[in-house]
Amino acid sequence: MLPRIVSGEGVAGHQGRIAKPCRDGDHGKFEVKSSDGWARLGLFHTSTHMLATPTLLPVVNPNIKTISPKEMWDIGFEALITNSYIIWKGEELKARALSEGVHELLDYPGVVMTDSGVFQQYVYGDVEIGEVEVVEFQRDIGVDIATMMDVFGRPDMTHEELNDAVNETVSRGPAALDAAKGTLLNGPIQGGTNQELRAISASKMSAMDFAVHPIGGIVPLMENQRYTDLIKIIVASKSALTPERPVHLFGCGHPILFPICVALGIDLFDSAAYALFAKDDRMLTPTGTVKLAELSEWNHVSPALWGKTTEEVRGLPKEERAELLARHNLQVTVAELARCREAVRNGTIWNLVEQRSHSNAELRLATLWLYDNMPDDLVHNSPPCRQGGVKFSEELALHPRIINANRWLKWKMPPADHLGNALEPSDRVAVILRGRPGPWRESYGPLVSSMVRDWPQIIPFIYTPISLIPYQLEDLNPFAHLMAPRPYWKGSHQESEENEIFSLVHHSNFFKDYSGDTHSFYVGDCEDDFFERLESQLGEKRPKSEGTKQDVKRHHQLYAICDKITLFSGLGYDVVHSIANSLSFVMSRTRRVNNILLDGIHIFSQRLTDGGLSITNEGAKWIHQQMVEGGEVPCVIIDSDAEPFIRDGRNVMHGFILGSKGPLRNGMPCLLVNEAGELVGHGISQCGQRELLSFRKGIAVKVRGGINLAGD
Repeated sequence: MLPRIVSGEGVAGHQGRIAKPCRDGDHGKFEVKSSDGWARLGLFHTSTHMLATPTLLPVVNPNIKTISPKEMWDIGFEALITNSYIIWKGEELKARALSEGVHELLDYPGVVMTDSGVFQQYVYGDVEIGEVEVVEFQRDIGVDIATMMDVFGRPDMTHEELNDAVNETVSRGPAALDAAKGTLLNGPIQGGTNQELRAISASKMSAMDFAVHPIGGIVPLMENQRYTDLIKIIVASKSALTPERPVHLFGCGHPILFPICVALGIDLFDSAAYALFAKDDRMLTPTGTVKLAELSEWNHVSPALWGKTTEEVRGLPKEERAELLARHNLQVTVAELARCREAVRNGTIWNLVEQRSHSNAELRLATLWLYDNMPDDLVHNSPPCRQGGVKFSEELALHPRIINANRWLKWKMPPADHLGNALEPSDRVAVILRGRPGPWRESYGPLVSSMVRDWPQIIPFIYTPISLIPYQLEDLNPFAHLMAPRPYWKGSHQESEENEIFSLVHHSNFFKDYSGDTHSFYVGDCEDDFFERLESQLGEKRPKSEGTKQDVKRHHQLYAICDKITLFSGLGYDVVHSIANSLSFVMSRTRRVNNILLDGIHIFSQRLTDGGLSITNEGAKWIHQQMVEGGEVPCVIIDSDAEPFIRDGRNVMHGFILGSKGPLRNGMPCLLVNEAGELVGHGISQCGQRELLSFRKGIAVKVRGGINLAGD
């Protein structure tokens, strides 16, 4: 019996929720709807239901249903996992499953995954079913996702034993896939705590046609709170896995681990903890486990507990109490997963990781290890510039998005001052302003205009808690959209402000070719003193007849746009600075740049939401013409079958891409070219380099403009 194919609108759940089957041809495909680094919101397509991820699959024992599968569906769980070995061993269960199918057996409309019995083998020492037979049985009872019988790698095994476990699991793969005959199959990753073996296992299992890759053998680590080892395993496995398949963390189901695991790209979880803990009068919360006996009041409420006191719940009969606490545990679990998904959407998943890390000492150590060993691929796939405010935290500078933004934010000094006089870098003087949060055009604007008019050699920088930025990029996200307490704009409270500032200067991209003097001033309530110090160090002011404050403002406006063209196009500064005198602007009513024109042609628009630039069709043509002159323009090479649709403005879908050139970044602009190198369109990449060619479904590039052969 193959997984059932439901026609029409699907099957309604207990309270009207619908199980929606996938379209023809999409069975087994994984589609990413939104991502941030490795964290992703996906849709896994099965013939029963299109499963939204990340999510948890509650473990259901077909003999003991503490909470019915129907109620799990109504709570919000769109998939569950049960054990095929237990069904196979029970004569009545086996007969019903083979005749009715596993969905009818469990009375559940959503996705059903089954385990193979390997965990029972780990616990009890042996199972009686063969490795091919167990896959055939899962296929015959109509599961959506079956699991091959891998070899469990325990943490106490030797390197040789773990290596044998990895190789044996790999060797069983082809026969298991053949036995599945179209049923989606889990291909587990083993290797114990050995990161090298985990990577080898991930690479070899990726080479086969599995639908999902569970990371196995981790339950002993979680039982002993060995969270650093767990994170090392996830990083090693994810780094080597093909990215277009969901990754499942076998046996992980405590809410405290969801944020860090979701941030590292885990799509599926499963656990029986909701029921096992409830039987022991333990309750799950997002920050740990609490014992019912120790509570006078609820420290974390759920619908299951509404209207009940701790004393009333303690007084319930044991089975009734276990059911109520299991329901609470499931409700807490589904709420924390929703919190994680929302954090991925709004760019705060690493804030949540940091917050949860302070709830448990071992989790804190694991998070600190991750900060020190952040995978480059994860950093590179974190959008460096996106809409929305940036929530401050003590460790914000260690979050992948901020690391990537600092790597991306390169800057070159303008070739001339606001009077048009050429100046060498060695003639420049950098003044670092600190102490004020944005918007800096209001708090620093008059000051900057005055001091640069009087001393044109000054290059003003702004100190932020996450980076130095040139004043002319004062509206660029994330630097300008940071919501931090006022004291943090002055410098760290933990060390000398001057030492921190000059350390930041030393490590900044901005000063690597700069040999002038650097002056750092805290601008607070002493602007008069500030100008006196400038005059004492830089000499007399420029005569009033030489330039105006408005000239300074126009100068910063012009080179801010040049900087942004470089950042958002990938062209080199030499190319962009060469057109500075040919640029003109259409201004808003508030005198901010709206549209950027080159020789009268509209090539870019400035976004007020994040300080970035949007490329017009004419701008894409100009970038394409300049590519040979320098820089690293990101380009996606599209299949000829898709070319007419993209020229018509349709999105670039995975499966219609031949390759890419340049440093493709998630959430950033790119050009679309055909195999001959001709410009077809431009858009915003929805993924990084690795994902571009791997995925088979979903939007790879959101097209912002197609270039028709006969014109726009």
